[in-house]
Amino acid sequence: MNKWRVKSLDSILATAEKKSLTRSLGAFQLTMLGIGGIIGTGIFVLTAEAAQLAGPGMLISFVLSALVCGLAALCYAELAAMVPVSGSAYTYSYATFGEVLAWIVGWALVLEYAVAASAVAVGWSGYMVGVLDNFAGIKLPAELVTGPYAGGIINLPAVVIALAVTWLLVIGTKESATVNSVLVTVKVAALAAFIFLAVPAATADKFTPFLPLGATGAIGAASIIFFAFVGFDAVSTAAEETKDPQRNIPIGLIASLAICTVFYMLVGAGVIGSYGAQPVFGAGGEALQPGSPELVAQCKSIIDDGLKMPVVCSNEALAHVLRSIGYPGIGNVLGLAAGFALPSVVLMMMFAQTRVFFVMSRDGLLPGMLSKVHPKYGTPHVVTIITGLGVAISAAFFPVGQLASVSNGGTLCAFFFVSLAIMTLRRTDPDRRRVFRTPAVWIVAPLAAAGCLLLFGFLSFVAQMVFFGWAAIGLVFYFIYGRSRSNVARGITVVGELDPGVPPQGVPPLPGIHTPGGKDA
Repeated sequence: MNKWRVKSLDSILATAEKKSLTRSLGAFQLTMLGIGGIIGTGIFVLTAEAAQLAGPGMLISFVLSALVCGLAALCYAELAAMVPVSGSAYTYSYATFGEVLAWIVGWALVLEYAVAASAVAVGWSGYMVGVLDNFAGIKLPAELVTGPYAGGIINLPAVVIALAVTWLLVIGTKESATVNSVLVTVKVAALAAFIFLAVPAATADKFTPFLPLGATGAIGAASIIFFAFVGFDAVSTAAEETKDPQRNIPIGLIASLAICTVFYMLVGAGVIGSYGAQPVFGAGGEALQPGSPELVAQCKSIIDDGLKMPVVCSNEALAHVLRSIGYPGIGNVLGLAAGFALPSVVLMMMFAQTRVFFVMSRDGLLPGMLSKVHPKYGTPHVVTIITGLGVAISAAFFPVGQLASVSNGGTLCAFFFVSLAIMTLRRTDPDRRRVFRTPAVWIVAPLAAAGCLLLFGFLSFVAQMVFFGWAAIGLVFYFIYGRSRSNVARGITVVGELDPGVPPQGVPPLPGIHTPGGKDA
């Protein structure tokens, strides 16, 4: 009897062998793939939130986040090579711990991707509102560009972009690797321009006090900044297509994370040194949470008094800094670049979200209607529409910092179980063929798990409660529906990740490189 309902790893691998993957990726291609996956919305939209928690100490936060990501990535890579079906942490947990924990991880991934898409939509809204105001002279009503947390009614631009992306996904629009490479170039060029102009304008006095809220503030900022590094799994899942993976996977992971960390730190140094990034305190000197009504009110008071607007009060931090240090035109161009590139991140996150829902539905854990494919467009339209509505509603009413924190809760949960899974499989299945073996696994995996717990512990109380509430709802649904209807419970051996109708991976690769471990977009 399969007491824990563990999905057979042998059946997964037997089905996966139907794919023919060519080993074509070297260290350079993997590094570029990682940079393309990592560089994205986090640095554009979360700099202000990190500054409110850590001040100039957010530079430490970048390093801490990258370290946790790097440790988790090394664990992820071994499992991705063993189970090359691009089912992510959900599949690995199903083959290691069984159905209940796999459900929790899959349910957490739903939270991660959907809420991440909402966070990016809110970030896009901030930049586009700023561009319309400063570039075109069009000032949208404040009530329609912020949620109730900031005294508004609804963040309408965020809703519009979420619904527009949903419509594109329903009709079958897929982002190609060529388009992805162009958008990555746009984002990197915009950030490089910011570094080139802002860093030389930096002065040492703006870095003090370095840790205005102490070391705990820097760790708290790392729990949000973590959002800026998610995407490295594009490298982790490519082990099966990598030449000499034991050498090249660690190089690709470490190099891409190191390059992005240095890049992010230079952006952070430019913000801090050229403009200042001290947090805003309440009237009684108390620390204020990012996105809170109290912070919004304090920022409004500062602006109404005619004082310099702190960077933590801006919805478009990087563009605002450039405009303020004498480069208004380039600041507007940076805002346009963000407006041009960020919708692609919403699309990729929603791709990943629909993929998880689709696979869980094919496994019998969710209703079959969720994996229903549109007769004309050939897309999983039901789950796409449900996802799009959820993304739009979240983006309409919640601040970007809270959304990023909630998304990180799901991500950290998945990475935590991946770290446990690799240690479990080393004990229970030591002879299994491993294309890549995590170096110093009994050091790396425990540190990865501990790092995930540390960052989760410093997420906002609201984000933690949302995570546990979401998990509780999921467990109730599992015991009411999924437990009695899953394929494993009924003795059916099906690998939903290899279903011909499964949506593509969330992160498109570079031109000429197949989507790692899965279906090309």
